[in-house]
Amino acid sequence: MSLSALLIVLLAAVFHATWNFLIKKLDGGPELIWLFSVVSVIIYSPALLYLLLTVDMKFGATEIIFMLGSGVLHLSYFLLLQIGYRHGELSLVYPVARATGPLIAILFAVIVLGEDLSWQVMVGGLCIIVGVLLLTGGLGSKQRNSAEQTAKKKTPSLLFGLGTGILIGCYTVWDAYAVSMILISPLVLDYFANFSRSVVLAPYSLNRISAVKSLWKNHPRAILTIALLSPLAYILILYVYTYTPVIYVAPVREVSVLFTVLLGAILLKESEVISRLTWGMLIVVGIGLLVTG
Repeated sequence: MSLSALLIVLLAAVFHATWNFLIKKLDGGPELIWLFSVVSVIIYSPALLYLLLTVDMKFGATEIIFMLGSGVLHLSYFLLLQIGYRHGELSLVYPVARATGPLIAILFAVIVLGEDLSWQVMVGGLCIIVGVLLLTGGLGSKQRNSAEQTAKKKTPSLLFGLGTGILIGCYTVWDAYAVSMILISPLVLDYFANFSRSVVLAPYSLNRISAVKSLWKNHPRAILTIALLSPLAYILILYVYTYTPVIYVAPVREVSVLFTVLLGAILLKESEVISRLTWGMLIVVGIGLLVTG
């Protein structure tokens, strides 16, 4: 993996962790997704217009199918992630999702894209799995009642995280193929995903227009930040996919796990800060093995 690709992915990870933290802090529903998606469409419209006027791009049936598929996968991801944030802890839902996602992405990349999988990459993946298991409390406990209560409390966060991780793995490989093989522009692909979310969620959100107005009135800076950083983080990743295999890029993105755990555990006063950071480091070790594999 080249140094430029690594630096771009790390920058995208910071952006990704930041907007995820803000979404958790706002604690909104689908109307929040609709609002920042609409704002994103507005913000990135000039860039899209410039691209369309200066670059000769093809929009045939294949390109349209891949853009539609990407829009569906990303909408499903955002909705499930939002529900998970509302019913679970950020420093559990997000790390589990971001650790499960690259493992699935690696599997799909090997099967679908034909990328090579080495033993070092396999060991790195195992480190991530163990790190996630310990990050969420492990399997054992000294007291039966305490263990049952803890498992019951953490199960929703774990399930939402796993479900979101599956969607991450799916859209990762789908989008990587779209930009590297179909040659769809990263900006165009992400813009269409935001636009499709804006259209699909419009009926629901307009019926809750008072909630939308309240979000904008009380949190304009946070919404603008999410609308700017959410697309930017992913456009950077899509750009790296154009010249770097998924088995390297997808796992390295997960350094954002540690950033988000810090934000959720410290600023949102969520529990078990030290232990989660400790096992989060094991995930980073796994990522390091994947990067250098």
